Amino acid sequence: MAATIEERVSGAVDAWLRWVPRWSPGSHRGRARLCARCTGSPFLTAAGLTRDVPHQVTHALVSRLQRIIDRRVEEFTEAQLPALHAELTQDEMWRSGGYDPAAGLAPEYEGLDPDPEPGDAEQPFLFTLSGLAETARPEPPLPRPPLSAAEKQQLRDEIARADAHAEECGRAVCFALLAHRDRIVAAIDRFVEPQIRAMLDELSEGLEPPS
Repeated sequence: MAATIEERVSGAVDAWLRWVPRWSPGSHRGRARLCARCTGSPFLTAAGLTRDVPHQVTHALVSRLQRIIDRRVEEFTEAQLPALHAELTQDEMWRSGGYDPAAGLAPEYEGLDPDPEPGDAEQPFLFTLSGLAETARPEPPLPRPPLSAAEKQQLRDEIARADAHAEECGRAVCFALLAHRDRIVAAIDRFVEPQIRAMLDELSEGLEPPS
């Protein structure tokens, strides 16, 4: 029997709690761009993470929760949305033939740009992982016969159903996450906040004028 959303959320939080003690500011790469996955995510509110928390810490949790939704939508699409499933399967088969720098990443890195942000426009990188992925992309498949009007409408309807199912799963994940708020906030207080305070204290000492 497939695991319920509550069971999957519990497992995701447990995995995140095992990871949090290993986090340190030294392993965190700063970002100038906003993270589309985390910015405004209702998961953070449901988890009680309404204060400033380092992005990699929140991203590691949000990515694990997003995987739950993605998996549920994949299962729903495969079982009930044949046209959309066929479309996605063909696209996935084409893309799987090339190099994907994001494949197999741990949740705390999933969804992030695999390349560092360019620091100097006059000294560009010799190569980037994204660029390598583009050069290794296989030739696109031969074009298929155009869809009929009925097939196009079926595909639009199934996309709408998949989107609605994703929203429903997202709400269920948020509700399930409420039961884990205390554990999540306690982990932040125990493992993350002391490191942030120590870093700020060190920074403050460096800024104080000599006596």
